Amino acid sequence: MNVFVGMQTYVWFGTTPALIIRDPELIKEVTLKHFQFIRVNFDNPLAELMTKGISSLNKEQWSKHRKIMSPAFHIEKIKLMVPAFRASVSEIVTKWEEIVSSKHGSAEVDVWPDLRKLTSDVISRTAFGSNYEEGRLIFEFQQEQSEYYQKVISSIYIPGWKYVPTKMNRRMKEICRIVNHKIRCLVEARLKAMKAGEACADDLLGLLLKSNIEEIDEQGGSKDVGMSIQDIIEECKLLYVAGQDTTSVLLVWTMILLARHPEWQHRARQEVVQLFGNHQIPNANALNELKIVTMILHEALRLYTPAGTIIRIAREDTKLRNMTIPKGVYLLLHVLLLHHDPEYWGEDAKEFKPERFAGGVTKAAKGGKHSYFPFSWGPRICLGQNFVMTEARMTIAMILQRFSFEIAPSYTHLPYCSPLSTTHPKYGAQLILRKL
Repeated sequence: MNVFVGMQTYVWFGTTPALIIRDPELIKEVTLKHFQFIRVNFDNPLAELMTKGISSLNKEQWSKHRKIMSPAFHIEKIKLMVPAFRASVSEIVTKWEEIVSSKHGSAEVDVWPDLRKLTSDVISRTAFGSNYEEGRLIFEFQQEQSEYYQKVISSIYIPGWKYVPTKMNRRMKEICRIVNHKIRCLVEARLKAMKAGEACADDLLGLLLKSNIEEIDEQGGSKDVGMSIQDIIEECKLLYVAGQDTTSVLLVWTMILLARHPEWQHRARQEVVQLFGNHQIPNANALNELKIVTMILHEALRLYTPAGTIIRIAREDTKLRNMTIPKGVYLLLHVLLLHHDPEYWGEDAKEFKPERFAGGVTKAAKGGKHSYFPFSWGPRICLGQNFVMTEARMTIAMILQRFSFEIAPSYTHLPYCSPLSTTHPKYGAQLILRKL
């Protein structure tokens, strides 16, 4: 039975009571009270084989990891990674140019698999730098593990099932061992080089290790502070899950929306060409000047929010405005519903109108900045949001320089979100690309 009370809906989440929230001020309050409303870790040991990184942590553990990881995602550090973004985008763009040239100037391409490969490639380069090829191999294993993970979280877990030697269970454990070993070797090699006096690399792994060492030194070398090697391994595994999914979803919906709205595609291309010409490669500082492209990206995030629902659980009886939320109740923060709510976005809420963001994020909706949560909010706001937006600007700019594109007749529009995953096009994204 569902009970509707204003902007909240009471439902059952399996055998646990849950409160669905789409009121922006309540969502803000829940995200700010992150020690009372903690992240849900579903009781399935097999799912832990994917990663046990910062997104699955709570309280003091989360705070420690967040403090150590934050410097690696500072905007100035991300600017140093722009050449890696550029190299990965160039590979995909070159592939598309070859396909289009072989078809006499235009060709139908399903861009979804290529965009997933692109974002995976970016993570490999930015996470492991000179060890990029090894990183690519690690993430290929992570991709396979991700497919098993979706099956695991979509099914009811039977206690003790992880010990049953099924083919999938054996393979998941094998992949976990392989990935852990490969990342451990990279981490130990980096630490050895740093102790020998070599400069820290400006990739994510290097920055993370440097920050961790500094934190331990500041606390007098105590083993109780800082992250262990296993902690660092788990965070490297999480980079693939978080970085690859979110960015690929943003890119594919942006391309689909621009294919459907050629007037905005034209405006975005004009802006890119004005800043960079038809062939100049975008640089880190100038990417922030892409105002129209940024508006389009924000509107794509609003319409097709990668993580449409944020799930929390009450750690203790907690006051939430005029309600008392009992311990153990789930809170489902329905960001996607909020992003489509006419009360905050107007009667045209379901329409593609990037001009909403002309005045910036804070003025886009009637409810102000707290009506727009594509990267969550509060202390647990996504660490990688600047990384995602920089990569997306670079990718869209380089694609617009080289191609025009429209929806192919074979395209079937069906946004799909499997359990605890991102909103993606279920049947792919078939576009007709034309070389400019």
